Amino acid sequence: MIRIGKTLLILSLISLVHAGFAQQIKLSAEVEQALSKVDTAQFKADIAYLADDKLKGRAPGTEGFQMAVDYVVGRLKSMGVKPAGENNTWLQEVKFRKAFVKSAELSLTGQGSNPGLKAGLDYVILPNPKTPDVTLNAQLAFAGYGTSEPSVGYDDYAGIDVKGKIVLVVRGAPDKFSSSVSAHTMNPTTILKAAADHGAVGVIICSTDSASRLNNPKGGTYSVMNKDGSVAISRVYYSSQVKVLGLFNYTVFNSLLQQAGKTIPTILAQLKAGQPGSFAINAGVSVSYTSTYQDILSYNVVGKIEGSDPKLKNEYVVHSAHLDHLGIGKPVEGDSLYNGAHDNASGVASVLGIAKIYNSIKHKPKRSILTVLLTGEELGDLGSGYFASHPTVPVKNIVADVNTDMPTIIAPLLSVTALGAEHSSLINQVNQAAGYLDLGVEPDPEPKQARFTRSDQYSFVVNGIPALHIKYGSKTADGKNNLNEFVAEWRAKYYHKPQDDINGIFDFAAGKKYAQLNFLIGYLVAQDDARPTWNAGDIFAVK
Repeated sequence: MIRIGKTLLILSLISLVHAGFAQQIKLSAEVEQALSKVDTAQFKADIAYLADDKLKGRAPGTEGFQMAVDYVVGRLKSMGVKPAGENNTWLQEVKFRKAFVKSAELSLTGQGSNPGLKAGLDYVILPNPKTPDVTLNAQLAFAGYGTSEPSVGYDDYAGIDVKGKIVLVVRGAPDKFSSSVSAHTMNPTTILKAAADHGAVGVIICSTDSASRLNNPKGGTYSVMNKDGSVAISRVYYSSQVKVLGLFNYTVFNSLLQQAGKTIPTILAQLKAGQPGSFAINAGVSVSYTSTYQDILSYNVVGKIEGSDPKLKNEYVVHSAHLDHLGIGKPVEGDSLYNGAHDNASGVASVLGIAKIYNSIKHKPKRSILTVLLTGEELGDLGSGYFASHPTVPVKNIVADVNTDMPTIIAPLLSVTALGAEHSSLINQVNQAAGYLDLGVEPDPEPKQARFTRSDQYSFVVNGIPALHIKYGSKTADGKNNLNEFVAEWRAKYYHKPQDDINGIFDFAAGKKYAQLNFLIGYLVAQDDARPTWNAGDIFAVK
């Protein structure tokens, strides 16, 4: 007991020392003065324009999205930002492919009895963005969560041969995983990659809830295509080797497990405890399906603020925010226009505020800054996925991304959560910048929301670039420190609903401080002679 007490005391003292260091950054008078140039009236005006009804929700490929592109290009030009897109323009072309399943047939083979399975009820086959017609016959194997991460001590593929097989997986992660690691390993792209790496030819994600229905994306799934017709970025496709991605309902999955002498509760308990439980299944699948396509052209907007160091100006710190929203959709309370004021006109306004700060600084930081306003975040981080893997500057020269997505400026900003910063040295700049602005830094108050993988910073991370996303913390002026509860209530009413317009709840002073914080994090990275680094042994350090 005494030894534990001393350890806690030492850790507390270390925390106090680090907190002191975090507040000791010294900025030039020029930078301090420039911070005040973020104008709350302009912040509101940017949101009001981008969320105006005339932009019709800024869906990629629409006239409203093009109006948003033209607006942000004009604003960046007015603040001295230079174009850094393709061919010396402001734009990077992003070609979306919307894919649909025209017809699909699936049957189980090798069973004692095989009643007819119904498409949409018992199974769902997701479209293939590259191959219109697919036919596949393969044996099955159960591969747990479909996770292969030896660096964190877990591998569902250890000891099982899945070459040429279709793997059955369930969604989830071991209890020992952190929220960001769980979110990463549960991402469909991560699951598809692990399956491909181990020779599997298909993946079927199985429901473990007897009351749930399968999600059938009749509205299509999206991918980004390269100019040569290959798939650049997709959440439903990883390689031509994996020919099938599908879903099984509880009944089908339970039947297959029972024939293997297993039960769903036992399997789930074992996996949650961090003990892989993969095994071969004495059954196979015969599947054939046809996909059809609709191609849509959209754009990322890329600007540059050139750094001052002769060598380091060829490296870049990215400030990103997604420009798109949901367009026109299902009516809610009589309104079908999804304006996206908070999500993400407010994030774009923050990046424009950062550009304004830089415009007020004569002595630019050592590294260059990229302002990247992205398309297709609402389609699955696809515009950022394309930029991070096909940037308009050498990818090896991008040192960090500071992403801004729905900062939720609905109350005074007193503390923040830096999603993703715990994986790299970026946490140092976060602590320094937050300390300078007298903001607390807290762990994610909503780890089950998997927010780390649900916005554009994740695209940079999986491409080897340290990245983060600043969200609100829970600190409140009354000391109850329960802001996350208010945010949850707000989100239920406004998030991804037509009610997210300029008439909602806003605290524009919080928006100003949010832009200042993001600027400072990026500025400190741009000024540091050393590049940000992944933490030793981190799951993303080996990507």
